[in-house]
Amino acid sequence: MRHFKHLTENDRLIIESMLNQKRKPEEIADRLGFNKSTIYRELNRGRYTRLSHDYIYYETYSPDIAHERYRQNLKNKGPALKIGDDHKLADYIEHKILHYKYSPGAILGEIKINGLVFDTTISISTLYSYISKGVFLRVTNKDLPNRGKQKKQYRRIRQSRPSKGDSIEKRPHTINNRIEFGHWEMDLLEGTKKSKSAILVLTERMTRIQINEKIPNKKSASVIQALQRLKKRYGKRFAENFKSITVDNGSEFQNCLEMEKYTKIYYCHPYSSWERGSNENQNRMIRRHFPKGTNFDNVTKKSISQAETWLNNYPRKIFGYKSANEIYSELINKTTVS
Repeated sequence: MRHFKHLTENDRLIIESMLNQKRKPEEIADRLGFNKSTIYRELNRGRYTRLSHDYIYYETYSPDIAHERYRQNLKNKGPALKIGDDHKLADYIEHKILHYKYSPGAILGEIKINGLVFDTTISISTLYSYISKGVFLRVTNKDLPNRGKQKKQYRRIRQSRPSKGDSIEKRPHTINNRIEFGHWEMDLLEGTKKSKSAILVLTERMTRIQINEKIPNKKSASVIQALQRLKKRYGKRFAENFKSITVDNGSEFQNCLEMEKYTKIYYCHPYSSWERGSNENQNRMIRRHFPKGTNFDNVTKKSISQAETWLNNYPRKIFGYKSANEIYSELINKTTVS
């Protein structure tokens, strides 16, 4: 199992020794328990030009130079770094970003809500600043979700043809205002053009509980079969858990007659993905596991299920950094008591 700490002087001596043995950076990373990118950055940090006995200049690695540059780097970042020598907090942050794909806000929110104690307390803006300045050994802005992305601007497109079922305009206020459980948004997460398979994603509007279903193709028949599986899975509880589903006007959702054998369907306006805002946000989060260009034919149902579990346990700012599972459990307990 990998450990999470900063490189020490002894680690740098081991790196030098293994390089002299012609060992590759990947082997060094496995030996020391670091990510290979950490080793590559370390080799750049300790690189210097040396003159051989044959009077030929060549580049090599010096553990002393690397360690001195590392110490100077920390010094240049200023004496007022709040995180200081709190390596436990630094390791926790790096671990959550690299292995759990958490945002800085989610990490600090989880720390607060779970009552975790570290020597240092920092704000979200400070954490982002530290990452941008390169304070962390293994984390950069490239590791952050939605890094530097601006909010997409939307505009309403005139609808040229009626939807196959009721428009979102007819959706009751109990659904619009998220005051009743059991109303979902549904979308199709597509992979590369070569990918026949896709992920049918459902997001419950009130709790943000997520369901991911792999389907073999992007046809409406596969969507209906997925609804059949859900009904079988939930049994008698299906009707109370699935009171309505809001979809877009994609061809995969055009068989309204068949879909409404399971639940009420509402259709968004064309090119109005913000009308399924919860769905869209969840899709961006799922993309942390399955980036655009993923061939879903090669993705296992187990991996898709793991992404669903991760999403349902992710700390949400909108819920005071509680997860969707926690909000759902509180709802169930409240309903049971009532």
